[in-house]
Amino acid sequence: MCGIVGYIGEESAQDILLNGLKKLEYRGYDSAGIALLDDEELNVVKEKGRIAALEAATNQDVTATLGIGHTRWATHGAPSKENAHPHQSHTARFTLVHNGVIENYEQLRNEHLANVELKSETDTEVIVQLVEEWVHSGKTVEAAFRHTLSLLHGSYAIALIDKENDDAIYVGKHKSPLLVGTGDGFNVVASDALAMLQVTDQFVELMDGEIVIVSREGYAIETLDGDTVERGPYTAEIDASDIEKGTYPHYMLKEIDEQPAVIRQLLMQYQDEDGRIKLDDDIRKAIRSSDRLYIIACGTSYHAGLVGKQLLENIAEVPTEVHIASEFSYNMPLLSDKPLFIFISQSGETADSRSVLVNVKEKGHSTLTMTNVPGSTLSREADHTLLLHAGPEIAVASTKAYTAQIAVLSILAVDAAKAQGIELDFDPMKELGIVANAMQSLVDQKDVIEQMARDYLSVTRNAFFIGRSVDYYVCLEAALKLKEISYIQAEGFAGGELKHGTIALIEEGTPVIAIATQSHVNGSIRSNVQEVAARGANTCIVSMEGENDLDDNIVLPEVHEHLTPLVSVVPMQLLAYFAALHRDCDVDKPRNLAKSVTVE
Repeated sequence: MCGIVGYIGEESAQDILLNGLKKLEYRGYDSAGIALLDDEELNVVKEKGRIAALEAATNQDVTATLGIGHTRWATHGAPSKENAHPHQSHTARFTLVHNGVIENYEQLRNEHLANVELKSETDTEVIVQLVEEWVHSGKTVEAAFRHTLSLLHGSYAIALIDKENDDAIYVGKHKSPLLVGTGDGFNVVASDALAMLQVTDQFVELMDGEIVIVSREGYAIETLDGDTVERGPYTAEIDASDIEKGTYPHYMLKEIDEQPAVIRQLLMQYQDEDGRIKLDDDIRKAIRSSDRLYIIACGTSYHAGLVGKQLLENIAEVPTEVHIASEFSYNMPLLSDKPLFIFISQSGETADSRSVLVNVKEKGHSTLTMTNVPGSTLSREADHTLLLHAGPEIAVASTKAYTAQIAVLSILAVDAAKAQGIELDFDPMKELGIVANAMQSLVDQKDVIEQMARDYLSVTRNAFFIGRSVDYYVCLEAALKLKEISYIQAEGFAGGELKHGTIALIEEGTPVIAIATQSHVNGSIRSNVQEVAARGANTCIVSMEGENDLDDNIVLPEVHEHLTPLVSVVPMQLLAYFAALHRDCDVDKPRNLAKSVTVE
């Protein structure tokens, strides 16, 4: 969370930095700022709110060729101009931007900065003040930077500039993502390659505990211990057009519409010419040699993991557990003898999941990351990677990454079943093709779902989603989508649990949306709908063709019962989108949230 950009070269840095920040705004939009250095003239502009406010406050006449920028998601200190980055040392010689959380910042402030008056409430300001303290004590800037980073506990991605040196950006990384981009006569720094695709597609991965001195001519990487590191750039294989909205009003709507194409792309990536599943043999061996799978994830990815558990156990008969990463880190259950850990993360940078990854790798357990971002931290550090091939996802509310996760999990389950000689009564790849067509028919019904949003969610303060079996897991995701972008208090419940407490919340007109796609519980969930209707609920049923009644509100095209979550979630995503739209909410950038959660 939060985004960093930096530029050093021959062109004017200001526009490059502002454009880069716009691409990173999904990482945080509480405040933003830039610092531009030209012939020891330093210009710092910071504003609370969105990048547009920062852009309006900048001086277009500034032509500096060196600068750093930041868009913030608040952790320490409320969103304000004072707490916005960049932060400066007390003489303003050093200016710094930072992503992450410094856990020992109060201790460092008390031990080393008792005589320095801090201007913000942030942990970040402590870093830049420490650098200046060590320089004043006689250290070189590089030595002061290195020493400061060695004292920090927590996570950080840092870019620092020195007013007395207009040919260097000092960069450091630990746990938070950061890249160096290379070009002809210039170099850049960014939290995400998306930010700098406008100027280069060549990027250098940075590892934890490394520092980099970035100049116009090149970059030099060293460890905190001073050992030289040689690492060349890789090509970021991202189509710049994929990160533009095009004719869409919002990224979220574009990404919902892209889901059928994502499923078809996965079929191409994970199927050979003869229709057989293509999968790394090492991944197959890891699954076969394990006695239990542990899926670790957060938020939407956790919900995909719950569906994945059902797929892996029902199709492949592989025992599977699903855990919330932030809980698993501090409350690890008893493990089986030969566990395989599967980390699901859209960004591949989720800090809570990485904490678990580091822990289980220390214990010698096998690990697999399922992510949308090749080269991400979780991908690099796990033993194996499965890519989602969904293309860049910009909207905070994840849609196409969620369905890609479930699709890849289904492919994994089918492959594991075949490896054990389990006979399947369906052609999995053919069924995924049917899913793609069903998704397309649903995204083409936007007018129907928009009217449903008006009928059920236009004035309500809360809403409930109910389902049984795998539909319950989709209800959890449906509720999350609705609450995170429309701010309606929404909850997903197992239908059978209503009578154990939840039904007390039903009032006259309370929206209750039921998902009914599973034949073995179809009668049960419809009974639950009758229970809440009898207490005044405004009920809506989303059912599957073949399981539907005449008066159901939405009937989904029929797909294989194992794969219904890929289809039933689509109207739920659109429902959340239109509910937020009707309430004048910022669909792509909901309050208090950011896309990539890189802090614990």
